[in-house]
Amino acid sequence: MLKSFGFLCFILFLMAAILVGCGTTDSGNQQDNAATTETQNDSVAEFPVTIIDDAGREVTIEEEPKSIVSIQASITEISYALGLGDKMVGVSDWCNYPEEALSVDKVGGQDMNAELILTLLPDIVLVTDYHHRNHEGILNQFEEVGMNVIVIGSKSNFDEVYDSIELIGKSTGTSKNAEEIITDMKQRHKELKEKAKAVTDQKKVWVEVSPAPDIFTTGKGTFMHEMLESIEAINAAGDQEGWVMLTEEEIVQLNPDVIITTYHLENLQGEITSRQGWADVSAVKNGQIFDVESDTVIRPGPRLIEGVETLAKQIYPEIFE
Repeated sequence: MLKSFGFLCFILFLMAAILVGCGTTDSGNQQDNAATTETQNDSVAEFPVTIIDDAGREVTIEEEPKSIVSIQASITEISYALGLGDKMVGVSDWCNYPEEALSVDKVGGQDMNAELILTLLPDIVLVTDYHHRNHEGILNQFEEVGMNVIVIGSKSNFDEVYDSIELIGKSTGTSKNAEEIITDMKQRHKELKEKAKAVTDQKKVWVEVSPAPDIFTTGKGTFMHEMLESIEAINAAGDQEGWVMLTEEEIVQLNPDVIITTYHLENLQGEITSRQGWADVSAVKNGQIFDVESDTVIRPGPRLIEGVETLAKQIYPEIFE
């Protein structure tokens, strides 16, 4: 059941979640990846290199880039994981991970600080399809002064994220690092899927990405749906498409076994259990209410695999702990 006002509020909430996130997860795996890639830049990469970006544009990069600007949090995470931290001269206002990104010049978000970017004069500007659609004139200015503009499109599944990592890697001379990151993510995901074969009683999971009164969830075509499927869990909203809002009454009727939230309320248990009619929901009765770091389940970058691993342990601890 969609409401126009509620949907607008949710879109604003979702944009903030994707761009901002909490940025507090600092797992050993991610640190290891960053430390490894920092020392393994693909020094034998040959330039010039020609790529086709996600807007279908052919871009030729004549020399290995020495300075980079990223205008989206997920792109920044990928860049740092590739070992490009020392080349980052500008990031979006919402880039919060890794910690090093917090000290880099902020160059705006959906509305870019074009003047600052022109002053920084990076070799590469990594932008989104939103910027390509809405700020073509500014991007043309960047190209006129010699910057290489590369468009990274929106992603909704793991394979598309792998494509982004590969594209950024090829554009920056770090293809070897990109291949290692992708291989690691695929291997860890494969291991989870293998373990999930031990699931004999599938649990129905309700995912809540914004709290009451406008409760939104993720249906098909989202990372969370793919994650749940890969660990043999059932998405309670799996018959829906994309991001949808349901009423409390509709959610109660779904009677999920597990409730997962992504918005970090201090009194999460109290917020959920105090809702009228929710006392008889299986997840509430059995205390199966958990929160997950939102950036690891909705931000299309290397930490998505951490999101799957966390969900697996929360939903099926007897198998994945």
